Amino acid sequence: MYIATVENLVKTYTKPGSRVCVQALRGVSIGFREGESVAICGASGSGKSTLLNLLGCLDRPTSGRYLLGDVDVSHLSDDQLSEVRSRHIGFVFQSFNLVQQLTVLENIEVPLFYQGVEHAVRRRKALTMIEAVDLADRADHRPTELSGGQQQRVAIARAMINDPLIILADEPTGNLDTATGEMILRLFDELRDSGRTIILVTHEPDVARRCERIITLRDGEILSDQKTHAVAAPLAT
Repeated sequence: MYIATVENLVKTYTKPGSRVCVQALRGVSIGFREGESVAICGASGSGKSTLLNLLGCLDRPTSGRYLLGDVDVSHLSDDQLSEVRSRHIGFVFQSFNLVQQLTVLENIEVPLFYQGVEHAVRRRKALTMIEAVDLADRADHRPTELSGGQQQRVAIARAMINDPLIILADEPTGNLDTATGEMILRLFDELRDSGRTIILVTHEPDVARRCERIITLRDGEILSDQKTHAVAAPLAT
């Protein structure tokens, strides 16, 4: 079952102050299966960040379709896209994107806050998530009091709290040292093995090989789409 599908996706930008158009994506078609982990790779300017932004409903395609579940989100309004992002997509960024004024627990609650979920329910779910990433002893700390790896674990917990259809990760180990990056990758391995759908952008071959599938872009087109030897656990029935 495909949980997300893009069909003939085209994205064209106009350079500021000119009439020069740049085609970031040129008719890309990809299907992402439920419970699959996929790495999107390519050189700078290949279109991988543009594709991730479109998959995350942070931007709209110039043409083509994007089906998330059974909903075509390609032409939704800004308010509708915001609703899709808050309910169905989890984001993990290279720079963590935590709110510095909030505690760890409050940061994890943020997606549910914007959904209007009542405080008691938010707190209960956040406590479950903080246990899942082994940070219960840091619940009342601020992001500045955490290491980079701990901040990224908070970001992963935040991404999971709304039980999203897909988790999108943009260079999730890019700001981390090797040992800490390995710890984060093991957490992604566990998410994959539990049946989560993960799509990540990376320029690191070792990170890409942790996924079941590697899609390489070049000049806005798919250069290759290959299976790896990474194995996800079967989904529970």
